[in-house]
Amino acid sequence: MGEFDNKEREEVFSKKVRAGKRTYFFDVKATRSGDYYLTLTESKKRLEDGVFVKHKIFLYKEDFEKFAEGLNETVDYIKTHQDVVEKRYEYSENHEGSGKGHNDDFSF
Repeated sequence: MGEFDNKEREEVFSKKVRAGKRTYFFDVKATRSGDYYLTLTESKKRLEDGVFVKHKIFLYKEDFEKFAEGLNETVDYIKTHQDVVEKRYEYSENHEGSGKGHNDDFSF
């Protein structure tokens, strides 16, 4: 048995989205064989101790279409059954997250 490689896979592309108290990371990584996959990470700072709590989902390319269909259907349901008012977040760092250029298309 070879030595277990415990390091993170090579990051190919990354997109950071700040949304209020949460930050989302969309990271494209490559397997050893060169196949890409997506990790979705939600990061939120705990108020009581200031520690960042992260939740991560791994999404593989064979699941992209079904995942996107489910996400779009769920978002459409919420928009149809409740008023959704988008918050316009303002940040001091380069004005990221100002709400401009928002795109509701989650297709891959």
